[in-house]
Amino acid sequence: MMAAVIGLDTSCYTTSCAAVTVEGEIIASCRKLLPVAHGQRGLRQSEAVFHHVRQLPALMEELGRHLRGVKVAAVCASRTPRDDPESYMPVFQVGDAQARALAAILGVPCFSSTHQRGHIAAARVDSGIGDGDLIAVHLSGGTTEVLSLRGEELTLLGGTADLHAGQLVDRAGVAMGLPFPAGPELEKLALRGQSAARLPVSMERDGLRVHLSGAETQVQRWLKEGTLPPEDAAREIYDFLARTVCRLVLGARERTGIGQVLIAGGVASSALFRELLTARIRKQSPEMLVCFGKPEYSGDNAVGAALIGAARLRAAGAEA
Repeated sequence: MMAAVIGLDTSCYTTSCAAVTVEGEIIASCRKLLPVAHGQRGLRQSEAVFHHVRQLPALMEELGRHLRGVKVAAVCASRTPRDDPESYMPVFQVGDAQARALAAILGVPCFSSTHQRGHIAAARVDSGIGDGDLIAVHLSGGTTEVLSLRGEELTLLGGTADLHAGQLVDRAGVAMGLPFPAGPELEKLALRGQSAARLPVSMERDGLRVHLSGAETQVQRWLKEGTLPPEDAAREIYDFLARTVCRLVLGARERTGIGQVLIAGGVASSALFRELLTARIRKQSPEMLVCFGKPEYSGDNAVGAALIGAARLRAAGAEA
């Protein structure tokens, strides 16, 4: 009988569960965005917790249909946003609680990880990233960070000093009347626009700390005053993010000497962003290997949690 590991992730944007084999092959991934009213730019933590509690049972039932005749060997959940001991968000407690309850009933191990590690683990799937050390860039509505991953050691190198990349996308998109999260529709708009690097990159001296709030202020000014068509403003946002992340990646390479980078997170699912960023990095550092997670594994998902749980289970078995 096939054995599987179930992963759970209840983020600020998405309810998700997934299953992989103990060997790390993906069986299924089930997820659903949290509902956000038109014109709103997100949810309060209490609202998000409520929606996770409502959405998770149906998603687990959906996942269960993929697990007929499969033995569940372990469960793993994203318990906190990142590795920092002070890192905490109430939303992740929903998935963690469900994981603990499920594991207790089944009598199997329950592992925990972080949302950020889950993003990196999921993004590695079929990405082309090589073995060994890597630079990881996590771009989402709640995180804009560049890190180094050496073995299991994940080290924060830098990131934003204010606004997150996904917040810039969502705030601008909502101001244009687009639904939240705004990324897919803003990208469609940007594909019809032109950019001229009107948004300057604001970066501190070490090359690893950026400021994004000034760009959001300028975009909102363009929209309010009507001085730039929405499609051009959208294109400027993606051009700005590509130039900014390129600077972060090159700064991280200079700091660490690592020659490959994996870009993860919801913002990284944009084909336009991928194209612009890859072109810029390859122009400035042709030998750098630039990899992205598959679009379905770039946004919030539980595949990474399941893969981490499977790796922990294999390690525990090897030690026994």
